[in-house]
Amino acid sequence: MKREKAALKIRDFNLSIKAVDEDGLFSGYGSVFGNVDSYGEVVERGAFGKSLRAIADSGRKVPVLWQHRQGEPIGIYTKLEEDDRGLYVEGRLLKDSVRQAAEAHALMVAGAVSGLSIGYYVIDDSFDESERVRRLKELELMEISLVTFPANDEARVEAVKFAIAHGTLPNLPDFERFLREAGFSKTQSAVIANRGLSHLLRSESGDTGNPDPAELKALGDALSGFKLPSFGD
Repeated sequence: MKREKAALKIRDFNLSIKAVDEDGLFSGYGSVFGNVDSYGEVVERGAFGKSLRAIADSGRKVPVLWQHRQGEPIGIYTKLEEDDRGLYVEGRLLKDSVRQAAEAHALMVAGAVSGLSIGYYVIDDSFDESERVRRLKELELMEISLVTFPANDEARVEAVKFAIAHGTLPNLPDFERFLREAGFSKTQSAVIANRGLSHLLRSESGDTGNPDPAELKALGDALSGFKLPSFGD
């Protein structure tokens, strides 16, 4: 189904590090084709092609973000391409000039950082009735982050903030998911998301206009002070 951009979505992958050298160079996959995720979705081969061509034509550098924090770039991606496996990336951490990059480099070498997480918009998709999965045919790539481990709670909060900062609303399942990871029960997360966020979201088959800026600002202000709850042992 071809459509206007809806909510920014987040997809997490284990980082397959081929090499991390002293210059801060690393490689891995930001997406893998053919795997059905927890939302019942699968990225098809070629889904990033148009977006990657647009990035190449623009000549812009794609920053390496840390935990989806758009204000904390820690390097640049030197290569973005699709191969038979998925979205292959090569990047360089600016470890000699950015403190967080040096810390990220040390964590990657030690194996403590094990994930890449991408932010993207779904441009074209279809639902496979026989397999009961949604096939993502065309995606617009927005950012690629290094995360401590896939689907960690801190990165999930930052991803929601990232969506709002770019003039869109977070995906409702993602919003519920990070609330659950923050310590809320499944029922509490559903109530918070559906009563606080759901009315702001546009139906994919209905109104595709942009969210009200005032509503986005209110949600952004609320999230800017959001702190993960602390629980005792």
